[in-house]
Amino acid sequence: MLKIIVFLITFFTFLSASPLQLAKVYNRDINVTNWFISEKLDGVRAYWNGNELLSRQGNSFNAPDFFTKNFPNFELDGELWTRRGNFENIISIVKSGKRWNNLTYNIFEVPNADGNFTKRLSKIENYLKTNINKYIKIIPQITCKNLEHLKYIFENLILNGAEGIMVKNPFINYEMGRSENLLKLKPYFDAEAKVIGYRKGRGKYKGFMGSILVEFNHKKFYIGSGFSDIERKNPPKIGSIITFKYNGFTKNKIPKFPVFLRKKF
Repeated sequence: MLKIIVFLITFFTFLSASPLQLAKVYNRDINVTNWFISEKLDGVRAYWNGNELLSRQGNSFNAPDFFTKNFPNFELDGELWTRRGNFENIISIVKSGKRWNNLTYNIFEVPNADGNFTKRLSKIENYLKTNINKYIKIIPQITCKNLEHLKYIFENLILNGAEGIMVKNPFINYEMGRSENLLKLKPYFDAEAKVIGYRKGRGKYKGFMGSILVEFNHKKFYIGSGFSDIERKNPPKIGSIITFKYNGFTKNKIPKFPVFLRKKF
């Protein structure tokens, strides 16, 4: 009986509070000297709970046995990835369950391990020394010297097709949820919105979807750019969640120049 109670407590705790750490947006006023900088990979986030590979929402990816065969019995957090600018193909691989041999699992955190970030990463580093695994990679970390160094790394990565960078405080213990000690920096802002309607296309898009009506922060607006012809023919379903990018807000707090990025996986 006691085991059942403990299981239920653990299960509902997972549902109410993700064990994963989430990033806030970088603010220039925050001094990140001696923090760690790493590339933000444009893949699919995956949480290894020591037994199976899960999405951020707790859904199983059903990864092939050959992929997870030599994974450790402790938690990992990372990105399923192939290369820069290949997100749609990564999604296709994850959804279909085929060609997983083209993916790697790129680790940026060891959730709930003891110690600061460096010590937590050493846990997977030490594991891989005696348990070689070609599918697990550790994302390189660079110590930030100053603001100019941060800017230099960011601009060089963006010029070479990266999505952005992550900046992390390496001196503290692991934190769950949205953290001020983990920051993301991109050349644009992005957010998630709910699809609540459509507007028909005109001209070359006659007979197709022209734009989607979305709701974000209690504001409703249309997004009409960023879609492929295939996505206009089969637009995101009403009620689904999409990710879009934008450049700040209008005086009415509507995102400026919203562009569709992808459906949430």
